[in-house]
Amino acid sequence: MTLSFDPDSLPFPVGHFIGGRLIAADGIIDMHRPSDGHAYAGCPVADGDVVDQAVQTARKALKDSNWGGLRPRERTRVLQRWADLIEEDAGTLARLEAVSSTRPVSHLVDGDIAVSAEQIRFFAEFADKEGSDLVPTDDASLGMIMSEPYGVVGAITPWNFPLSMAAWKLGPALAAGNAVVIKPSEMTPFTTVRIAELAVRAGIPAGLINVVLGDGPVTGNAITGHPDIAKVSFTGSTRAGAAIMENIARTGVKPMTLELGGKSPQLVFADADLDKAAAAIAGSILSNAGQACVAGSRLIVEEAVAEPLVAAIVRRMKAASAGPTWDAASQYSPIISERQRERIHSIVSAAVRAGGECLTGGAPMDAPGYFYQPTLIAGVDQASPALIEEIFGPVLTLQTFRDEEEALALADHPNYGLASGLFTRDLSRAVRLTRRLQAGTVWINRYSRSRDHILPTGGYKRSGIGKDLGREAYHANRRTKSVLISL
Repeated sequence: MTLSFDPDSLPFPVGHFIGGRLIAADGIIDMHRPSDGHAYAGCPVADGDVVDQAVQTARKALKDSNWGGLRPRERTRVLQRWADLIEEDAGTLARLEAVSSTRPVSHLVDGDIAVSAEQIRFFAEFADKEGSDLVPTDDASLGMIMSEPYGVVGAITPWNFPLSMAAWKLGPALAAGNAVVIKPSEMTPFTTVRIAELAVRAGIPAGLINVVLGDGPVTGNAITGHPDIAKVSFTGSTRAGAAIMENIARTGVKPMTLELGGKSPQLVFADADLDKAAAAIAGSILSNAGQACVAGSRLIVEEAVAEPLVAAIVRRMKAASAGPTWDAASQYSPIISERQRERIHSIVSAAVRAGGECLTGGAPMDAPGYFYQPTLIAGVDQASPALIEEIFGPVLTLQTFRDEEEALALADHPNYGLASGLFTRDLSRAVRLTRRLQAGTVWINRYSRSRDHILPTGGYKRSGIGKDLGREAYHANRRTKSVLISL
């Protein structure tokens, strides 16, 4: 497959996808390509009436198709066919995603797209393997915990991994027997529309997936506050998650799953494999230019090995070179927007004014688009803006420690607890510290998700509520009913 392409040659599916068809709509929000800053499309904003149309379409599709009441294996079969079509359509999906997002095209076909198809297959298999339970009661009665779909699920996804995040939401919700009204980010909407079209082609009844484009204040609020949305799933910033909670509380109580921000530490002990640690740490902050909620943005290293480890990380950072996402040779991502790049630089500058020192980077790249230099800041304390704020960019801070207690104290963040990394050859230490790290995920001698979709993801503190991935995500899309029968 030839990956490099001309970004000006692509048609974009601009419009909402409701009831199995694309509803054309004029773009209101100007969209710019992160790789060169050129305006290329406009994203429409679905108001309350459009969202209501999508919700009512989803309700009717659920009733007419009896999707939640089918033999579970039928749902599995159709979802697997959908995953096949996503893989077959990888060329189109990769091009659509590369233009609007920060994801280099070379990372998409064997990365995001293949993983998204795997995730859908993974959740498809839950449909006929997880269900209701018989529970112990006395001999004169029969107790059951019945499991059933919610109905219409509302989903809101971020811009940093558009296709993967859509699969996270759609896979478990559909496998569990629900319909979905999904809002992708207004900056990266087109692959979500495309996979919804493929879902209908695969045999998923039209109307079970409805995609409404728009922003958070208008479209997002209409989804989370809609009385016929039974459950909400959101991935994004902590600030946006708090606004969603407020809107749900104001308009009616409903369950929600929120995967929110992070400021994740990476602890390196003197006995660690430093080459492996340097590669993992640099990779975690260079991947997608640090635009990931789990980015390992705080390096906390034992004093004795700080100098060689930092030198190895800096070498890898300096090797990153900018290139447009539609060039197959490009490996380093741009920042999603000029505004976000300015925010990154303002936090870096504030950290330097507060006493920090940039060992490398510290400024926008001299290149087309919204690229920012990979940056490592030393001389920071716990009050530094670079440690407190979720920067969402290629910025790594450096702190050193002398013993385990100091390492744990530095690792503990007042707000976030999404992920953490731990590098040591001492198994006892690894287990001991894992129990004490305040994070929903701990990676040991690595820093990345694998394709083991059984492992859930979610955070402590203000990093979220509930879990995505794993069987927890499937069960989060079903509700239970207690039944007691007298015999």
